Amino acid sequence: MTEPETSTQETGSSNEPKPTSLAALLRHWKIGLLAVCLLAIGVYIFWTKLGEGRSRAALQGPISGAQSVPVATVAAKTGSIPVYLTGLGSVTPLNTVTVKTQINGQLMTVRYQEGQIVKAGDLIAEIDQRPLQAQLTEFEGQLARDQALLENARLDLQRFTVLVQQNSIPRQQYDTQVSLVRQLEGTVKNDQGLIDGVKVQLIYTRITAPVGGRVGLRLVDPGNFVQTTDTTGLVVITQLQPITVVFTIPEDNIPAVLDKLKRGVRLPVEAYDRALQHRLATGYLLTVDNQIDVTTGTVRLKALFPNNDNALFPNQFVNARLLVETQHEATLIPTMAIQRNAQGAFVYLVKPDQTVAMHTVSVGTTDGDMTAVEGLKAGDVIAADNFDRLRDGVKIAARDRSANAHGGTGA
Repeated sequence: MTEPETSTQETGSSNEPKPTSLAALLRHWKIGLLAVCLLAIGVYIFWTKLGEGRSRAALQGPISGAQSVPVATVAAKTGSIPVYLTGLGSVTPLNTVTVKTQINGQLMTVRYQEGQIVKAGDLIAEIDQRPLQAQLTEFEGQLARDQALLENARLDLQRFTVLVQQNSIPRQQYDTQVSLVRQLEGTVKNDQGLIDGVKVQLIYTRITAPVGGRVGLRLVDPGNFVQTTDTTGLVVITQLQPITVVFTIPEDNIPAVLDKLKRGVRLPVEAYDRALQHRLATGYLLTVDNQIDVTTGTVRLKALFPNNDNALFPNQFVNARLLVETQHEATLIPTMAIQRNAQGAFVYLVKPDQTVAMHTVSVGTTDGDMTAVEGLKAGDVIAADNFDRLRDGVKIAARDRSANAHGGTGA
């Protein structure tokens, strides 16, 4: 009975190592997986830090001084710059005439084309003159009859003068003849006045242009009966040469303008389009209005333009530039070189060691691409582009661009 028990114990002892080796395998597999994960995380962190370092180096490279920033430079210069006052204005004709008939009658012909340029005295329309011609004939007949009566009365007066001296006729008869002669003289004069009136009306049947200018659209067609009481008229003529521009300037600038006018200075005025890009015409200041508009604080000025090319059109909106004075010996730089921040205007001044420094300037008059400044002197070299890459102390690779010295294009 002893041997079977021993056999049973041996069998049980031989099966115990199997679960132990499986658990060990699982433990080794988890440790390996954890090691792989840690290694992957480490590699990811390493490459991330390496990429950030390269990006930071790329961004800081030009500023750190390892590389020079290419910059176009220009030197400040001394010159003259005009001082303009700019105001919005409108083109106003010197004369705008609504042509109306001065007699009643039928409109027979129209002698103009719509939009035509006419001169003063040109025939533009005709009214039927036949009724007036008949009336003129009638008045001329009355005049001839009354002149004959007057001539006969004067002959009788001569006879009565001799007879009254001889006391052959009463004095009253002589005085009556004298009065008759005077009456007939008045009648003849009245007839002559009627004739002259009809002749004037005949002149009015030929309607001529009172001023030179452009004819507007036709308001009445031939065949219509026109009257002196018509309010629309026959046509509107607008004078184009010369023409004026009425514009406004701030009231603070009035003393400077009036001082020039008092001294007899003819101030030039230029008319530009709405965008202030194209100059349309050049003229001179004519006069200043007599009061300030209290609602806007401005005063109206009138400038005269020859307008030989008809570039200015009535009621056209323009920008007027009035030349008040010219500043001489001013320090000029391109307008594009001026930068601004919270502290004001500044430029990047190029130092002898080819680094730049922010330099504060005071901005004065601007004319086109050039601006007068204070705080620089002629010959100072400043940066003209690449402003987004410039800082105090940045080293640059300067390249001279002569176009910038004359204004150039803005950065």
